[in-house]
Amino acid sequence: MGDSRCNGTHSLGSEQSDPELFEAQFQELVTELTEKDLTDAVLADALNRLREVLIYNAPGGKRNRGLSVIGSLRELVPPFELTHDTVQRALLVGWCIELLQAFFLVADDIMDASVTRRGQPCWYKRDGVGLDAINDSYLLEGAIYRLLRRHCRGQHYYLHLLELFMETSFQTELGQALDLMTAPPGQIDLNRFSMERYKAIVKYKTAFYSFYLPVAAAMYMAGIQSEEEHNNAKHILLEMGEFFQIQDDYLDCYGDPAVTGKIGTDIQDNKCSWLVVTALGVMTSEQRAELESCYGRHDDASVEKVKALYDTLQMPALYRQHEEDSYQRLQKLIALHAQNLPHAVFLNFAKKIYKRNK
Repeated sequence: MGDSRCNGTHSLGSEQSDPELFEAQFQELVTELTEKDLTDAVLADALNRLREVLIYNAPGGKRNRGLSVIGSLRELVPPFELTHDTVQRALLVGWCIELLQAFFLVADDIMDASVTRRGQPCWYKRDGVGLDAINDSYLLEGAIYRLLRRHCRGQHYYLHLLELFMETSFQTELGQALDLMTAPPGQIDLNRFSMERYKAIVKYKTAFYSFYLPVAAAMYMAGIQSEEEHNNAKHILLEMGEFFQIQDDYLDCYGDPAVTGKIGTDIQDNKCSWLVVTALGVMTSEQRAELESCYGRHDDASVEKVKALYDTLQMPALYRQHEEDSYQRLQKLIALHAQNLPHAVFLNFAKKIYKRNK
């Protein structure tokens, strides 16, 4: 594989990198969704609203999910097969994943009563938005299927992509249901928290759509339909997704909001996070009693007591050990399951997430 395949730069008539190509496509998608499709004049206000929702909520993230489609496809097919149209479609499918992410986050922020997202107020917190954001999240989801239909309907993988997006959405919604019922508002019960429940939430709420979805989409686009190959990839990617969420939980408490773009609220929100589940496994009964008196409370003093308890239990050191163990386990899984798939598909992902600080 040439260097260009590793750094995401190809010369398809230009010297733009994949992130630049991805960026350039967004405005086209907004125009397509809000101007080209529905020409009924009475929809003008609704389509202006859709434009506003798209521009506020879709860009601004790390884009790992969206860019992983073209990144994976570059590893799965030889360069001569990557025509301009193929690359554009891979970028488009990547944006559909970013729209799926935006759909989940707009709704999730309402459910969690979050305040900031990606360094700005959550969408529902904006003046004049409020709970209308629920319908806005539906608009984001609906946009996915309009784009897939327009750009991929004639492709051999169209049905696979539709089923993949719908199945992944349902898995994520089941994961969110588990998350919500494990920590209902105003009911603090640490007995609900276990590593088994935590891993189930992570697998369904995060790992499928963040890790398996972009690679599976690229595999289908590359003509890889074998259930066995998809299961092999899933094995590796769900492991990676689990670590990614553990890392997210760690950064919620120990990350710098100036770097992460969000103020962590897992302690106040009574979240079943990796930190609390791991702490419960190593603390004394006295420490547990202290945790029960402080966890899930919104006053600063309680939050600081929980953080002090985490420090006493040396959670940063336990996390760093877990990160190392997870990375080693991932290398073994790649060796075991990726016999017919390029290892770079998984290693490129791993490079982006291990040791990250946002």
